[in-house]
Amino acid sequence: MADPAYIVDGVLTDGEAWVGIATTTLGVDTAVITFTSTDDGQVGDFSQYMDLVIISYSRSAATGSWKDIRVTFNNDTTYGNYSNQHFYGDGTSAAAAATNPSYTGVVYIPASDTAANVFSAAVHSIFDINSGKYKSVTVTSAADNSNPNTVWTQGGIWKSQAAITEIDMTALGTFAAGSMISLFGILPRMVA
Repeated sequence: MADPAYIVDGVLTDGEAWVGIATTTLGVDTAVITFTSTDDGQVGDFSQYMDLVIISYSRSAATGSWKDIRVTFNNDTTYGNYSNQHFYGDGTSAAAAATNPSYTGVVYIPASDTAANVFSAAVHSIFDINSGKYKSVTVTSAADNSNPNTVWTQGGIWKSQAAITEIDMTALGTFAAGSMISLFGILPRMVA
């Protein structure tokens, strides 16, 4: 197996623990964004990372009220294989709930008939992706929208001991052109 791109002649050249894996900026409306491990020892090989982080700026191409993004791993869309708890508020009310659906990592995103150029900003943290444990996910997001302004926090678990080799982000109503999603790998080392 070849050395990853951040190792040159056996020397670690990257001073940070974060490694940019991929960034997608959509030129057209798209229903699903998929990140797949390359399994080649290079930057896109998920097996070298401890955790993964996804940072997104997105909105829906569909009209109506809020739409959402749903995250699944390794093509697992089995109902009950994920467990989630979330909290959200819009400035005048707040709510919380627990669910056991076929996805995790929910982010509410503005619909296409909201104010132009309004995008939801979100950070997904996916922990211990190569362990034999269930995989934990946290997401925080916020967006200004007339229907309504919302902040969202969710913790979730994928009930699988498999290493994560694929991440699918599905937008109900599709992601609108201009949405940007970046995937980062967190290396298993301490930085002094």
